[in-house]
Amino acid sequence: MTHVTGSCQCGAVSFEAEVDLTHAVTCNCSRCQRLGMVLTFTPREQFKLLSGEGATEEYLFNSKTISHRFCRTCGVEAFAYGQMPDGAEMAAVNLNCVEGVDPRAIKARHYDGASA
Repeated sequence: MTHVTGSCQCGAVSFEAEVDLTHAVTCNCSRCQRLGMVLTFTPREQFKLLSGEGATEEYLFNSKTISHRFCRTCGVEAFAYGQMPDGAEMAAVNLNCVEGVDPRAIKARHYDGASA
């Protein structure tokens, strides 16, 4: 696990997390495809929102089980909250928002969210 920090574009929302940078996930669902998200998932207790709790807005779609959080000012979705298949609380971190990380250099597994 690697300690990372990140933020939305304007900096109103910032976070730190312990994440695995050896692999990532890309998805072709109607949201991730349009945003070009490259994600990694970490247990919720290993994700800490440093600033911006009141600066985020929630977006729910499809099964309404993932709380997509985006900055009200710049519109960037830096993270989302949800549950793993086993029910464990998790945070999905958008690697495009992590400082010092090239998300396209990380081996990514593709998830077919469009068919899910």
